[in-house]
Amino acid sequence: MPWRESSVMEERLRFVARLLEGEGMSEVCREFGISRKTGYKIYNRYKEHGLEALCDRSRRPVRYANQLPCQIENLILELKQSKPHWGARKIRELLVRRLNGDVRIPAKSTVHAVLDRHGLVKRSRTRRHRNKVQGTALSQAVAPNQLWCADFKGEFRLGNRHYCYPLTTTDQASRFVLMCEALETTKETTAFTAFERLFEERGLPFAMRTDNGLPFASPNGLYNLSKLSVWWLRLGINIERIKPGCPQQNGRHERMHLTLKKETTRPAQMNSLQQQARFDEFIAEFNTERPHEALDMKCPEEVYLPSQRQYTGLPEVDYPFHDKDILVTACGRICMHRKKINISTVMAGQRLGIKEVDDGIWLVSFMHHDLGYIDLEQKTLQTIDNPFGTRVLPMS
Repeated sequence: MPWRESSVMEERLRFVARLLEGEGMSEVCREFGISRKTGYKIYNRYKEHGLEALCDRSRRPVRYANQLPCQIENLILELKQSKPHWGARKIRELLVRRLNGDVRIPAKSTVHAVLDRHGLVKRSRTRRHRNKVQGTALSQAVAPNQLWCADFKGEFRLGNRHYCYPLTTTDQASRFVLMCEALETTKETTAFTAFERLFEERGLPFAMRTDNGLPFASPNGLYNLSKLSVWWLRLGINIERIKPGCPQQNGRHERMHLTLKKETTRPAQMNSLQQQARFDEFIAEFNTERPHEALDMKCPEEVYLPSQRQYTGLPEVDYPFHDKDILVTACGRICMHRKKINISTVMAGQRLGIKEVDDGIWLVSFMHHDLGYIDLEQKTLQTIDNPFGTRVLPMS
Protein backbone atom coordinates (compact mmCIF):
# COMPACT_ATOMS: atom_id res chain seq x y z
CA MET A 1 0.00 0.00 0.00
CA PRO A 2 2.35 2.76 -1.15
CA TRP A 3 1.66 6.45 -0.53
CA ARG A 4 -0.90 7.98 -2.87
CA GLU A 5 0.55 11.13 -4.40
CA SER A 6 -2.86 12.79 -4.58
CA SER A 7 -3.24 12.95 -0.76
CA VAL A 8 0.00 12.48 1.13
CA MET A 9 -1.34 14.08 4.31
CA GLU A 10 -4.41 11.81 4.26
CA GLU A 11 -2.16 8.75 4.03
CA ARG A 12 -0.06 10.01 6.93
CA LEU A 13 -3.23 10.47 9.00
CA ARG A 14 -4.26 6.88 8.30
CA PHE A 15 -0.77 5.69 9.14
CA VAL A 16 -0.77 7.49 12.50
CA ALA A 17 -4.33 6.34 13.24
CA ARG A 18 -3.32 2.70 12.78
CA LEU A 19 -0.46 3.15 15.25
CA LEU A 20 -2.72 4.88 17.78
CA GLU A 21 -5.07 1.90 17.57
CA GLY A 22 -2.24 -0.28 18.85
CA GLU A 23 -0.93 -1.93 15.68
CA GLY A 24 2.80 -2.63 15.47
CA MET A 25 5.14 -0.24 13.68
CA SER A 26 6.76 -2.94 11.49
CA GLU A 27 3.44 -4.30 10.23
CA VAL A 28 1.96 -0.86 9.46
CA CYS A 29 5.15 0.33 7.71
CA ARG A 30 5.15 -2.81 5.59
CA GLU A 31 1.56 -2.23 4.47
CA PHE A 32 2.22 1.43 3.64
CA GLY A 33 5.44 0.61 1.77
CA ILE A 34 7.77 2.77 3.86
CA SER A 35 10.78 2.08 6.06
CA ARG A 36 10.54 1.87 9.86
CA LYS A 37 12.85 4.91 10.05
CA THR A 38 10.39 6.98 8.03
CA GLY A 39 7.50 5.62 10.05
CA TYR A 40 9.04 6.62 13.36
CA LYS A 41 9.86 10.08 11.96
CA ILE A 42 6.22 10.66 10.98
CA TYR A 43 4.90 9.32 14.29
CA ASN A 44 7.35 11.35 16.40
CA ARG A 45 6.49 14.54 14.51
CA TYR A 46 2.82 13.91 15.20
CA LYS A 47 3.45 13.37 18.92
CA GLU A 48 5.50 16.59 19.15
CA HIS A 49 3.49 18.97 16.95
CA GLY A 50 0.10 17.41 16.29
CA LEU A 51 -1.73 17.25 12.96
CA GLU A 52 0.11 20.28 11.56
CA ALA A 53 3.34 18.27 11.52
CA LEU A 54 1.88 15.87 8.94
CA CYS A 55 1.92 18.54 6.21
CA ASP A 56 4.84 18.61 3.75
CA ARG A 57 7.76 20.69 4.94
CA SER A 58 9.82 22.85 2.61
CA ARG A 59 13.22 21.31 2.00
CA ARG A 60 14.67 24.50 0.59
CA PRO A 61 17.44 25.88 2.81
CA VAL A 62 17.62 29.60 3.51
CA ARG A 63 21.08 30.32 2.18
CA TYR A 64 20.77 33.10 -0.39
CA ALA A 65 21.83 36.44 1.03
CA ASN A 66 20.01 38.51 -1.60
CA GLN A 67 16.71 36.72 -0.85
CA LEU A 68 16.69 37.20 2.93
CA PRO A 69 13.90 39.25 4.44
CA CYS A 70 15.23 42.75 5.03
CA GLN A 71 14.40 42.47 8.74
CA ILE A 72 16.69 39.44 9.09
CA GLU A 73 19.48 41.10 7.12
CA ASN A 74 19.20 44.26 9.24
CA LEU A 75 19.32 42.14 12.39
CA ILE A 76 22.50 40.43 11.16
CA LEU A 77 24.12 43.82 10.58
CA GLU A 78 22.93 45.08 13.97
CA LEU A 79 24.41 42.06 15.76
CA LYS A 80 27.68 42.46 13.88
CA GLN A 81 27.91 46.11 14.90
CA SER A 82 27.40 45.13 18.53
CA LYS A 83 29.98 42.32 18.23
CA PRO A 84 32.44 43.59 15.59
CA HIS A 85 35.04 40.91 16.27
CA TRP A 86 32.67 37.98 15.98
CA GLY A 87 32.48 35.81 12.86
CA ALA A 88 29.50 34.38 10.97
CA ARG A 89 29.19 31.29 13.18
CA LYS A 90 28.82 33.30 16.42
CA ILE A 91 26.56 35.91 14.77
CA ARG A 92 24.30 33.09 13.58
CA GLU A 93 24.17 31.68 17.10
CA LEU A 94 23.04 35.09 18.35
CA LEU A 95 20.31 35.01 15.70
CA VAL A 96 19.14 31.62 16.99
CA ARG A 97 18.88 32.97 20.54
CA ARG A 98 17.29 36.25 19.54
CA LEU A 99 14.62 34.78 17.23
CA ASN A 100 13.97 31.72 19.41
CA GLY A 101 12.42 29.58 16.67
CA ASP A 102 10.08 32.26 15.31
CA VAL A 103 11.56 32.08 11.79
CA ARG A 104 13.98 29.87 9.91
CA ILE A 105 17.58 30.81 10.62
CA PRO A 106 19.85 31.40 7.58
CA ALA A 107 22.94 29.24 7.07
CA LYS A 108 26.37 30.40 8.22
CA SER A 109 27.44 30.95 4.61
CA THR A 110 24.44 33.27 4.08
CA VAL A 111 25.31 35.26 7.19
CA HIS A 112 28.91 35.47 6.00
CA ALA A 113 27.79 36.62 2.52
CA VAL A 114 25.62 39.37 4.05
CA LEU A 115 28.54 40.61 6.14
CA ASP A 116 30.86 40.49 3.13
CA ARG A 117 28.42 42.38 0.93
CA HIS A 118 28.33 45.19 3.48
CA GLY A 119 32.10 45.31 3.84
CA LEU A 120 32.14 43.80 7.33
CA VAL A 121 34.50 40.91 6.55
CA LYS A 122 38.18 41.59 7.04
CA ARG A 123 40.42 40.42 4.22
CA SER A 124 43.98 39.21 4.58
CA ARG A 125 46.41 42.07 3.96
CA THR A 126 48.68 39.79 1.99
CA ARG A 127 46.03 39.12 -0.60
CA ARG A 128 46.57 40.87 -3.94
CA HIS A 129 43.66 42.66 -5.61
CA ARG A 130 45.30 44.87 -8.19
CA ASN A 131 44.28 42.70 -11.16
CA LYS A 132 40.81 41.82 -9.93
CA VAL A 133 37.96 42.48 -12.35
CA GLN A 134 35.70 45.24 -11.09
CA GLY A 135 32.06 44.45 -11.68
CA THR A 136 30.21 45.39 -14.83
CA ALA A 137 32.22 48.39 -16.00
CA LEU A 138 33.11 48.45 -19.71
CA SER A 139 36.54 49.72 -20.65
CA GLN A 140 37.37 52.18 -23.42
CA ALA A 141 40.43 51.08 -25.35
CA VAL A 142 42.93 53.77 -26.33
CA ALA A 143 45.59 51.46 -27.80
CA PRO A 144 45.54 48.30 -29.92
CA ASN A 145 44.97 44.96 -28.17
CA GLN A 146 43.62 46.53 -24.98
CA LEU A 147 40.15 45.33 -25.98
CA TRP A 148 38.90 42.97 -28.65
CA CYS A 149 35.22 42.60 -29.50
CA ALA A 150 33.76 39.28 -30.61
CA ASP A 151 30.33 38.23 -31.81
CA PHE A 152 28.40 36.01 -34.16
CA LYS A 153 26.87 38.00 -37.00
CA GLY A 154 23.37 36.70 -37.62
CA GLU A 155 23.15 33.43 -39.52
CA PHE A 156 22.14 33.32 -43.16
CA ARG A 157 21.63 30.64 -45.81
CA LEU A 158 24.19 29.86 -48.46
CA GLY A 159 23.34 28.91 -52.00
CA ASN A 160 23.43 25.22 -51.07
CA ARG A 161 20.76 25.89 -48.41
CA HIS A 162 23.18 25.29 -45.52
CA TYR A 163 23.39 27.90 -42.78
CA CYS A 164 26.49 30.03 -42.24
CA TYR A 165 27.36 31.52 -38.83
CA PRO A 166 30.08 34.21 -39.22
CA LEU A 167 32.26 34.51 -36.09
CA THR A 168 33.92 37.93 -36.04
CA THR A 169 36.55 39.65 -33.88
CA THR A 170 37.80 43.24 -34.11
CA ASP A 171 40.27 45.40 -32.23
CA GLN A 172 38.25 48.23 -30.69
CA ALA A 173 40.89 50.96 -30.77
CA SER A 174 42.04 50.49 -34.38
CA ARG A 175 38.86 48.97 -35.91
CA PHE A 176 41.14 46.25 -37.32
CA VAL A 177 39.16 43.13 -38.31
CA LEU A 178 41.07 40.25 -36.76
CA MET A 179 38.81 37.39 -37.78
CA CYS A 180 35.72 36.53 -39.77
CA GLU A 181 35.18 32.79 -39.91
CA ALA A 182 32.37 31.18 -41.92
CA LEU A 183 31.34 28.53 -39.40
CA GLU A 184 28.64 25.91 -39.79
CA THR A 185 27.61 26.00 -36.12
CA THR A 186 27.85 28.14 -32.99
CA LYS A 187 28.95 25.20 -30.84
CA GLU A 188 31.65 25.88 -28.26
CA THR A 189 34.19 23.42 -29.68
CA THR A 190 34.13 25.15 -33.06
CA ALA A 191 34.60 28.55 -31.44
CA PHE A 192 37.52 27.18 -29.38
CA THR A 193 39.31 26.12 -32.56
CA ALA A 194 38.72 29.46 -34.28
CA PHE A 195 39.97 31.52 -31.32
CA GLU A 196 43.01 29.30 -30.82
CA ARG A 197 44.03 29.91 -34.45
CA LEU A 198 43.46 33.64 -33.92
CA PHE A 199 45.57 33.75 -30.75
CA GLU A 200 48.38 31.80 -32.42
CA GLU A 201 48.41 34.30 -35.29
CA ARG A 202 47.69 37.59 -33.49
CA GLY A 203 48.62 37.01 -29.84
CA LEU A 204 46.35 37.82 -26.89
CA PRO A 205 44.32 40.91 -25.93
CA PHE A 206 43.99 42.25 -22.40
CA ALA A 207 40.20 42.00 -22.50
CA MET A 208 37.45 40.51 -24.65
CA ARG A 209 33.97 42.07 -24.97
CA THR A 210 30.99 39.97 -26.06
CA ASP A 211 27.24 39.82 -25.77
CA ASN A 212 25.40 37.39 -23.51
CA GLY A 213 24.80 34.55 -25.95
CA LEU A 214 26.37 31.14 -26.36
CA PRO A 215 29.21 30.22 -26.57
CA PHE A 216 30.50 33.39 -24.87
CA ALA A 217 28.24 32.95 -21.84
CA SER A 218 26.14 30.13 -20.41
CA PRO A 219 22.76 30.82 -18.75
CA ASN A 220 23.25 27.82 -16.43
CA GLY A 221 26.95 28.24 -15.63
CA LEU A 222 28.44 29.71 -12.48
CA TYR A 223 28.13 33.50 -12.86
CA ASN A 224 26.91 32.60 -16.36
CA LEU A 225 30.43 31.68 -17.41
CA SER A 226 30.95 29.31 -20.32
CA LYS A 227 33.87 26.98 -20.90
CA LEU A 228 35.08 29.40 -23.58
CA SER A 229 35.09 32.39 -21.20
CA VAL A 230 36.79 30.29 -18.49
CA TRP A 231 39.49 29.46 -21.03
CA TRP A 232 39.95 33.17 -21.76
CA LEU A 233 40.31 33.86 -18.05
CA ARG A 234 42.96 31.16 -17.77
CA LEU A 235 44.87 32.93 -20.55
CA GLY A 236 44.78 36.17 -18.57
CA ILE A 237 42.07 37.77 -20.73
CA ASN A 238 39.52 39.77 -18.77
CA ILE A 239 35.95 39.34 -19.96
CA GLU A 240 33.44 42.13 -20.52
CA ARG A 241 29.80 41.63 -21.35
CA ILE A 242 27.44 44.25 -22.64
CA LYS A 243 24.10 44.60 -20.89
CA PRO A 244 21.34 42.38 -22.29
CA GLY A 245 19.45 44.22 -24.99
CA CYS A 246 22.08 46.96 -25.39
CA PRO A 247 23.99 46.17 -28.62
CA GLN A 248 25.03 49.85 -28.79
CA GLN A 249 27.57 49.08 -26.05
CA ASN A 250 29.40 47.14 -28.75
CA GLY A 251 28.57 49.76 -31.35
CA ARG A 252 31.81 49.80 -33.35
CA HIS A 253 31.64 46.06 -33.85
CA GLU A 254 27.96 46.15 -34.79
CA ARG A 255 28.65 48.91 -37.32
CA MET A 256 31.27 46.68 -38.96
CA HIS A 257 28.67 43.90 -39.09
CA LEU A 258 26.32 46.11 -41.09
CA THR A 259 29.03 46.74 -43.66
CA LEU A 260 30.02 43.07 -43.69
CA LYS A 261 26.45 41.95 -44.29
CA LYS A 262 25.85 44.44 -47.09
CA GLU A 263 29.07 43.70 -48.97
CA THR A 264 29.50 39.93 -48.51
CA THR A 265 26.10 38.26 -48.11
CA ARG A 266 23.96 39.93 -50.79
CA PRO A 267 23.95 37.58 -52.53
CA ALA A 268 25.39 34.78 -50.42
CA GLN A 269 27.94 32.42 -51.96
CA MET A 270 27.18 28.84 -52.92
CA ASN A 271 29.06 27.10 -50.08
CA SER A 272 31.13 27.87 -46.97
CA LEU A 273 34.48 27.78 -48.79
CA GLN A 274 33.35 30.35 -51.33
CA GLN A 275 31.79 32.44 -48.56
CA GLN A 276 35.04 32.33 -46.57
CA ALA A 277 36.94 33.56 -49.63
CA ARG A 278 34.48 36.49 -49.86
CA PHE A 279 35.00 37.27 -46.17
CA ASP A 280 38.79 37.22 -46.65
CA GLU A 281 38.49 39.73 -49.51
CA PHE A 282 36.35 41.97 -47.32
CA ILE A 283 38.87 41.81 -44.42
CA ALA A 284 41.75 42.74 -46.71
CA GLU A 285 39.89 45.72 -48.14
CA PHE A 286 38.48 46.85 -44.77
CA ASN A 287 41.88 46.77 -43.05
CA THR A 288 44.18 48.06 -45.79
CA GLU A 289 42.12 50.27 -48.11
CA ARG A 290 39.07 51.66 -46.32
CA PRO A 291 39.74 54.96 -44.50
CA HIS A 292 37.90 55.74 -41.24
CA GLU A 293 36.90 59.19 -40.09
CA ALA A 294 37.46 58.23 -36.43
CA LEU A 295 41.06 57.32 -37.36
CA ASP A 296 41.71 60.67 -39.13
CA MET A 297 41.02 58.93 -42.44
CA LYS A 298 43.66 56.30 -41.82
CA CYS A 299 43.13 52.63 -42.56
CA PRO A 300 42.95 50.21 -39.59
CA GLU A 301 46.22 48.56 -40.65
CA GLU A 302 48.02 51.90 -40.23
CA VAL A 303 46.90 52.09 -36.59
CA TYR A 304 46.94 48.47 -35.46
CA LEU A 305 50.05 47.02 -33.82
CA PRO A 306 50.72 43.32 -33.13
CA SER A 307 50.04 42.13 -29.58
CA GLN A 308 53.09 41.68 -27.37
CA ARG A 309 51.31 38.94 -25.42
CA GLN A 310 52.07 35.70 -27.21
CA TYR A 311 49.87 32.63 -26.97
CA THR A 312 51.84 29.70 -25.57
CA GLY A 313 49.05 27.53 -24.19
CA LEU A 314 47.51 27.56 -20.74
CA PRO A 315 49.75 28.90 -17.96
CA GLU A 316 49.99 27.16 -14.60
CA VAL A 317 47.73 28.41 -11.82
CA ASP A 318 48.96 28.72 -8.23
CA TYR A 319 47.40 30.06 -5.05
CA PRO A 320 50.17 31.28 -2.73
CA PHE A 321 47.73 33.12 -0.43
CA HIS A 322 45.26 30.24 -0.03
CA ASP A 323 45.43 27.24 2.28
CA LYS A 324 45.47 24.83 -0.66
CA ASP A 325 44.21 24.27 -4.19
CA ILE A 326 41.66 21.70 -5.27
CA LEU A 327 40.64 20.21 -8.63
CA VAL A 328 37.09 20.47 -9.99
CA THR A 329 35.93 17.07 -11.21
CA ALA A 330 34.40 16.35 -14.62
CA CYS A 331 30.91 16.63 -13.09
CA GLY A 332 31.65 20.10 -11.69
CA ARG A 333 32.26 19.16 -8.04
CA ILE A 334 35.03 19.47 -5.50
CA CYS A 335 35.59 17.07 -2.62
CA MET A 336 36.39 18.52 0.83
CA HIS A 337 36.51 16.57 4.06
CA ARG A 338 34.72 13.66 2.33
CA LYS A 339 31.90 15.95 1.20
CA LYS A 340 30.97 16.61 -2.43
CA ILE A 341 30.19 20.24 -3.20
CA ASN A 342 28.75 21.40 -6.53
CA ILE A 343 30.64 24.25 -8.20
CA SER A 344 29.82 24.24 -11.94
CA THR A 345 30.53 22.00 -14.91
CA VAL A 346 32.07 24.98 -16.75
CA MET A 347 34.87 24.79 -14.16
CA ALA A 348 35.54 21.09 -14.79
CA GLY A 349 39.26 20.37 -14.85
CA GLN A 350 40.20 23.74 -13.30
CA ARG A 351 42.11 24.19 -10.05
CA LEU A 352 40.50 26.44 -7.44
CA GLY A 353 42.09 28.01 -4.38
CA ILE A 354 40.39 27.56 -1.01
CA LYS A 355 41.06 29.34 2.26
CA GLU A 356 39.31 29.00 5.62
CA VAL A 357 38.07 32.44 6.64
CA ASP A 358 35.87 31.38 9.55
CA ASP A 359 35.08 28.19 11.40
CA GLY A 360 33.65 25.90 8.71
CA ILE A 361 33.51 28.73 6.12
CA TRP A 362 35.89 28.56 3.15
CA LEU A 363 36.61 31.23 0.55
CA VAL A 364 36.78 29.76 -2.98
CA SER A 365 38.76 31.54 -5.71
CA PHE A 366 39.53 31.00 -9.39
CA MET A 367 42.83 32.69 -10.18
CA HIS A 368 42.40 36.19 -8.65
CA HIS A 369 38.59 36.08 -8.81
CA ASP A 370 36.66 35.19 -5.62
CA LEU A 371 33.77 32.86 -6.47
CA GLY A 372 32.06 32.72 -3.07
CA TYR A 373 32.01 30.83 0.21
CA ILE A 374 31.56 27.17 1.05
CA ASP A 375 29.68 26.15 4.18
CA LEU A 376 30.75 22.58 4.93
CA GLU A 377 27.57 21.92 6.91
CA GLN A 378 25.33 22.97 4.02
CA LYS A 379 27.69 21.51 1.37
CA THR A 380 26.94 24.40 -0.98
CA LEU A 381 28.75 27.28 -2.64
CA GLN A 382 27.27 30.63 -1.56
CA THR A 383 27.96 33.00 -4.44
CA ILE A 384 28.71 36.70 -3.99
CA ASP A 385 28.54 39.72 -6.30
CA ASN A 386 29.52 38.68 -9.83
CA PRO A 387 33.29 39.20 -10.19
CA PHE A 388 33.23 38.70 -13.96
CA GLY A 389 31.07 41.54 -15.29
CA THR A 390 27.40 41.89 -16.15
CA ARG A 391 25.27 38.98 -14.91
CA VAL A 392 23.74 37.27 -17.91
CA LEU A 393 19.98 36.90 -17.93
CA PRO A 394 18.68 33.40 -18.77
CA MET A 395 17.80 33.18 -22.44
CA SER A 396 14.25 32.27 -23.35
